[in-house]
Amino acid sequence: MTTAAKNQPTELAHRTNDGIDVYLFWNQPSGSVTVSVFDNKANAGFEVEVDGPRALDAFNHPYAYHARSRGEDLVVAA
Repeated sequence: MTTAAKNQPTELAHRTNDGIDVYLFWNQPSGSVTVSVFDNKANAGFEVEVDGPRALDAFNHPYAYHARSRGEDLVVAA
């Protein structure tokens, strides 16, 4: 296996809903886990690093984790 291939993150999960793609990646060399979100309609996205034990929760609720990583409170309208 080449060094470049080792540095590529491994896709653990992917889902799409209403033009929004959410990916869960694991990077073996660093051990980091990230959630990546891309909104195809807005042509915008973000990526957030998460603790391994919280990876699935972050994958299911990426906007909450993104807000938390930025020190923001997520307000949900009723």
